[in-house]
Amino acid sequence: MKTKYLISAAATALVAGAATSASAEDLTLCWAAWDPANALIELSKDFEAQSGHTMNFEFVPWTSFADRMLNELNSGGQLCDLMIGDSQWIGGGAENGHYVKLNDFFDANGIDMADFIPATVTGYAEWPKNTPNYYALPAFGDVVGWTYRKDWFERPELQEAFQAEHGRPLGVPASLEELKDIAQFFQGRDIDGTTVYGAAIYTERGSEGITMGVTNALYNYGFMYEDPAQPYAIDGFVNSEGAVAGLEYYKDLYDTATPPGSSNWYMGENIDAYRSGQVALQMNFAFIWPGVEADPNVGGGRSGYFPNPAGPAGQFAQLGGQGISVVAYSEKQDAALEYIQWFAQPQIQARWWELGGYSALRAVVEDPGFASSQPYAQTFLDSMAIVKDFWAEPAYADLLLPMQERIHNYVIAGEGTAQEALDGLVRDWTEVFEDEGKL
Repeated sequence: MKTKYLISAAATALVAGAATSASAEDLTLCWAAWDPANALIELSKDFEAQSGHTMNFEFVPWTSFADRMLNELNSGGQLCDLMIGDSQWIGGGAENGHYVKLNDFFDANGIDMADFIPATVTGYAEWPKNTPNYYALPAFGDVVGWTYRKDWFERPELQEAFQAEHGRPLGVPASLEELKDIAQFFQGRDIDGTTVYGAAIYTERGSEGITMGVTNALYNYGFMYEDPAQPYAIDGFVNSEGAVAGLEYYKDLYDTATPPGSSNWYMGENIDAYRSGQVALQMNFAFIWPGVEADPNVGGGRSGYFPNPAGPAGQFAQLGGQGISVVAYSEKQDAALEYIQWFAQPQIQARWWELGGYSALRAVVEDPGFASSQPYAQTFLDSMAIVKDFWAEPAYADLLLPMQERIHNYVIAGEGTAQEALDGLVRDWTEVFEDEGKL
C-alpha cells in the first residue's frame, strides 16, 4: 500500500537516529512462531540499520508459547528484552511487575494512544482496562474471522441447489444460523470428484483453541463475562439462557458440519484443511489472510473473507492480537524503548502492513487507500470494530484451563449438557476470583 506516510529513507534515518543510544546493544524480541514473525524480522532490518543495535528473535510455537513465555516472565528471566505478549497477559504483566509502564516514555516521545484503534489500546495496552495506564504499544491487530471458497460459492450448480434448499442465494452469511446452513450444505458434498466438508472450526483443548472459537458463538447469543454493574459477578451471565444456546449452537456446528477427525484443531490444522480443499469455510484469526491470498490453490480471487456473523444478541468477534512491551527484567531497557519508538512511527507501521503485519495505527487503517489495498482489508476493519476479549486478569491461565476443559468435554466429547458445562464454569471461575480476593 502506498500512503502519504511512506516518507523518504533520509527522513526515516533522521527520526530513528534521534533516538539512537550511545552504544550498540544485542536485543532479543520474544513472540510466537508464525508468519507475522517472519515479516517482523524483515521489518526490523530498518531498525538495525538506523540504530546500530542487533535484533535477535525468540519465536515459540503457539501451542507452547504461553507456557514458555509466562514461565520466563514469572521466573524473572532475562532472555527477552521485548515481549509481544498475548492480549490476555496484560493484567498479569502489569500487576506482577513483568512489563515496564510506558506512560512517561510515551509522553516524552509524542506517542499518543489516541492514534491507535481503540479496541487494540483497551485489549493490548491498558491495565486496569479503560484506564490510561499503558504497559504495551499495540503491535499486531488480530481477530477471528471467516475465509470461504468464493469460487465454490459462485458455481451455478451449487447456487441452484442451495437456492432450492434454503430459498436464498448462496453467499456471505448474514447470521450464524445462515453460516451453519452453508456449512451443512457443503458437508459431504462432492466437488470435482472429492468429498468436501463444511467448516474448520477451533476445537483444540491443550492451549486456548476451543475457547478462542466458542466465544464467537457465545458472545453473539448473549454470553457475558460478568454483570456490567457488579464486576466479577458471573452467575446468570456466563451461564445465561442465551449463553447456553450459543454453546449448543457451537456443538451442533461441530457435530453436523466439520471434517472427520477435527476434534483437536486450532490455527494450523484449519489452515491446512482449507488450503488442501477439504472445507468450504474456515474460522481463523485474520493473520492467515495474506497467506491465503498467496496460496496457488486458494488465492488469487478463489477465496473471500467476512466478519464473524451476528447472532440473536448482536455481532461480536473474538479479539486476537498482541501488544509489544519492554520486559522489566531486561538490562537493555533504553535500547528496547528505542525499538518501541521506532516501531510506532507511521511510516514503519505502513510498511508493517505491506509486509503482512496488521497495523493498529489509525493513520494506516484509516488511510483512504487501506480498504482496497488487499482483498481482506475491509473485513479486517469491520471485524476490529466488533471485538471482545477473554479475561485479561492476572489469573488468566487459571480461568482459561477450566473453560478449555468444560467446553471441550461438552462440544467434542458430548459429556452432559450445555447448561451443566456453563454452570460448572461459573463454579470454577467463582473459586478463582475468591482465591484472588475479587469476591
